[in-house]
Amino acid sequence: MTDRNGGGVGRSAGPKAIALIGPFGSGKTTLMEAILARTGAIAKPGSVSDGTSIGDHAPEARAHAMSVELNVAETSFMDERITLLDCPGSVEFGHESEAVLDAVDCAIVVAEPDERKVSALQLILKRLEERGIPRILFLNKIDKSDQNVRETLALLQTASTTPLLLRHIPIRQHDVVTGFVDLALERAFVYREYAPSELIDMTDEVRVAEARERYALLEKLADYDDALMEELLEDVEPSRERVLADLVADMRAGLVCPVLIGSALHGHGVGRLLKAIRHEVPDIAATTARLGLADGNETVLQVMKTLQTGHAGKLSIARVLRGSIADGTELVGPLGPVGRVSGLLRVLGQQTAKREPATAGEVVGLGKLDGAATGMTLATGKTPPPQLAPLAVPDPVIALAIAPGERKDEAKLATALGRLAEESPSLVIAQDEETGEIRLGGQGEMHLRVAIERLAARYGLKAETRPPSVPYRETIRGSATVRGRHKKQSGGHGQFGDCVLEVRPQRRGEGFLFEDAITGGVVPRNYIPAIEAGVQDVLKRGPLGFPVVDVAVKLVDGSYHSVDSSDQAFRTAAQIGMREALEACTPVLLEPILRVSVSVPSEASSRVNMMVTQRRGQLLGFDAKRDWPGWDVVEAEIPESEMPGLIVELRSATAGVGTYESRFDHLSELSGRLAEQVSIRKGPRAA
Repeated sequence: MTDRNGGGVGRSAGPKAIALIGPFGSGKTTLMEAILARTGAIAKPGSVSDGTSIGDHAPEARAHAMSVELNVAETSFMDERITLLDCPGSVEFGHESEAVLDAVDCAIVVAEPDERKVSALQLILKRLEERGIPRILFLNKIDKSDQNVRETLALLQTASTTPLLLRHIPIRQHDVVTGFVDLALERAFVYREYAPSELIDMTDEVRVAEARERYALLEKLADYDDALMEELLEDVEPSRERVLADLVADMRAGLVCPVLIGSALHGHGVGRLLKAIRHEVPDIAATTARLGLADGNETVLQVMKTLQTGHAGKLSIARVLRGSIADGTELVGPLGPVGRVSGLLRVLGQQTAKREPATAGEVVGLGKLDGAATGMTLATGKTPPPQLAPLAVPDPVIALAIAPGERKDEAKLATALGRLAEESPSLVIAQDEETGEIRLGGQGEMHLRVAIERLAARYGLKAETRPPSVPYRETIRGSATVRGRHKKQSGGHGQFGDCVLEVRPQRRGEGFLFEDAITGGVVPRNYIPAIEAGVQDVLKRGPLGFPVVDVAVKLVDGSYHSVDSSDQAFRTAAQIGMREALEACTPVLLEPILRVSVSVPSEASSRVNMMVTQRRGQLLGFDAKRDWPGWDVVEAEIPESEMPGLIVELRSATAGVGTYESRFDHLSELSGRLAEQVSIRKGPRAA
């Protein structure tokens, strides 16, 4: 095989790591089963629907018939070791693939000829394009397609800014796909059930179609090869070696995305895919160059997944980028030591087995590295390595307030949630300082449901959940001048504090203001901080039951007793006066309004507009999403109390791909029945 400069373009050496990624239901796990069976790693393909697959082995995955976490399996093909990393297709579990993609050599994008899944495919291809990850598209379920393959390619091309280059075309007999033609090799093959395809002669009809599609392939390759363009213009037939060299070079450079076809369920097209992985996918050297790994002698690894295995404790799935790793090796991360490897494991689904030291390119399970985390770069030696691929945690789009069913389990719940978040970093656990609620945030309803199920199955915790409390506030409309007086005599020193407060509203967002206007020493200066503290005590919970904001308080008068006055007496007096003042100043409820940016395919924008108005929201406008053909961003303001359920409705309206970002924008007055309902739920203010 010769490259464009006449040099060799041989097979890339060393173990390969391949991500299987694609929209939900496209057949990724089924393809992994077919590959494992074809390479002899398992006796026969398991069934996802029957719960016998190597992938999707978690109880939650089988209960919901969907991938909910990364699945790892190792095999070999023609003396080449290959690790397959099957990534969930649902947007809710998409973060599982983030730490995987940066460390793999290539992504096999599993797609199907389904218009409803094009937007989901676009999300995936966009991530790969932005990272510069080489990719091959495997057009699955070709046996179920009645579309012309060129029409299918045109449909899928709308999801990719990189040209999709048709490498195979199907052979049909009586509207049934019976085989395929490899356009680069100019050879035809007939499918055999769960067995390698067989070489056959092309019919005249197939040869005409092959010639037409091969020329289209050559034209696209010629866009990046001037010499090939000259040959085409001069009607010179390029050699197969030249065509294959261009295909490999352009795929590795991210200029094109080759498209192979097949049926994972029947094992069709799997052999050709394996040969593409062996001969065309770049090796670990190219991957480390893409990651920017500097030269050095230390062993370097990238953690792709963290698992809590129960009996064996924490397991870190990592790829060796350079050097070798053995049991007992001390490792350091970007922030310092992470521990000593306690067990070196080979992973095949839920099965693990001890293994020999791992070398560059291999994916390995590392036991009990307590300081390691998903996405972390690890190294031998004492110097912390640079973080090669920082893992960004997306903001939650849904949250629940969570509490243990029994109070005695509070510490156990906190520990269990921490372990779940280690496995799935897009689970965000936070405690609200105001309410004391523990909030579990995630990327969708199913994401949280799986977490709750794991709390019960793994840790025996029956958690109670409800929507998080909305951080309402209250303020005042009117002004008042009040006297707060506290006098108590019970033998010995008594208590005496007296202060006059002028209370008035501030403009929205100006916050709390305390002014000291005392003259003549009627209140000694050393008691004034206690008066301010008493005022703020009351502002923590106003007449409607919520913190009070945007209030100004001026201390204008008062009196004291030389013996009975104290800080506590004046603090109590201020509390008495402030409570009276707030009741007299017409308290009103304020609700938080969020600024929400909704990202959806353009055809769903009108439905998003309806969702906003149905939630008492205000539309601010929409525009095309930058660098995302066919997508819009809808800007709106929505009350926080109306946000529950939005992501569920949004995903339903967009075949699972719609999402949003939100942030606090302002407080808005809430009155009438809605305000009354909030006050009833909150209950009367404590005395």
